[in-house]
Formats: sequence, structure tokens, C-alpha cells
Amino acid sequence: MNEDEICRELFNGFIRHQVVTKCYRREKDKWVIKDDPFIDDWSESEYKILVDCLKNTVRTGGLVCGAFLNGVLKGFVSVESELWCDEYLDLSAIHISEEMRGKGIGKTLFLKAKKWASKHGAKKLYISAHSAVETQEFYKAMGCIEAKIYNERHVEAEPYDCQMECELSGV
Repeated sequence: MNEDEICRELFNGFIRHQVVTKCYRREKDKWVIKDDPFIDDWSESEYKILVDCLKNTVRTGGLVCGAFLNGVLKGFVSVESELWCDEYLDLSAIHISEEMRGKGIGKTLFLKAKKWASKHGAKKLYISAHSAVETQEFYKAMGCIEAKIYNERHVEAEPYDCQMECELSGV
């Protein structure tokens, strides 16, 4: 996607809603599943931040790619352009509209992000991943593991996220 296409209206048919019941939490150097029910959704101010962040990703040479159904955004992924520790590029976002989850859109977008990152010099994708069990199952199915190096900026911004990485060899 290009910067001009990214605006609040792009998300009019996108449903962020996610009911979370169980999450991974780190306790005594182990990941355990805990009950932590909440509903994840975006407010208007969070949509504004998202739009600004995605525009910045494009402006700075990163990837923003959308999946559309009948012209309506149903999923998107973004990868930042700045290589860090000589091997990582950040997968800064991947979201699928609630009614489209489980249909392969996330896998398609994730694979596109891996190919793009590999072509842009990365050896690994870095993901500061939502701790919901379902989200973690997705990332593990995509071949992600716990990150060997934690990006402290991500840990500070989202202390409950699971820091993950995905090898790009063979992409």
C-alpha cells in the first residue's frame, strides 16, 4: 500500500474486536497460561495512531500490505525498514478482521512479510506479539520461537507481549 491509501476510512469495514480469555505470562523464567479475560478493540484515538504509524512505515521505506475482500480491508501487515542487531526487522503489525480469522489471510500476509524482510537484508523477523493464547498459536504455527535477543523498546512499550522471532532462511 502507499501512503495516500492509508487513512481512517480504510478501516471502516475492519473489525478489530478480539475476546481474550487466556494469555501467556512469564513467571519465574517460564511461560504459563493464565486466565486474564478482556476485550481488545481500538478506540478512535488508537485508529489515529495506527494510521499515523502505518503512514510512517511507508514513508520510511517499510512494508504495509493489505488483504481486501470486495474492496474492503480485511487484513494487513507491516514491517519496519530499520535493521537492528544486523539481523532483525520488526514485524510491527499483523491484524485480521474478526469475521475473517482462521481463513488463511494471516498466513498469507505473514509469508509476504517474511519474503519482503528477507529481500531487505533481514535474517529474522522480530515480533512483539500479543500474549493471547490464540495469537501465540498462530505465531508458533508460522515457525516463530521466543526471541533470543529482546528489544527493550518493545518490552517497555508492551510488558505483557511475548517477544518472538522467526528465521528467514530458505524464504
